[in-house]
Amino acid sequence: MKLFGKNHIIISVITFVILFLMNYIGNDLPDKLQRALLTAFAGVVGLSIGLFILNKGKDDKNPPQKFD
Repeated sequence: MKLFGKNHIIISVITFVILFLMNYIGNDLPDKLQRALLTAFAGVVGLSIGLFILNKGKDDKNPPQKFD
């Protein structure tokens, strides 16, 4: 999956909505909107970093020598 491609944007939006709703609906504190937004944003950033690390070595032409 290409980072910031069409599929990445769709998965990021779905992740943001799910995390936001889980935190907004299940929270009774007065600052529930801010907490839900920060948690959802942090989830999307973590997802993007994970996908970047996962796809970093995908097209590597020079694997490490003597791996075993």
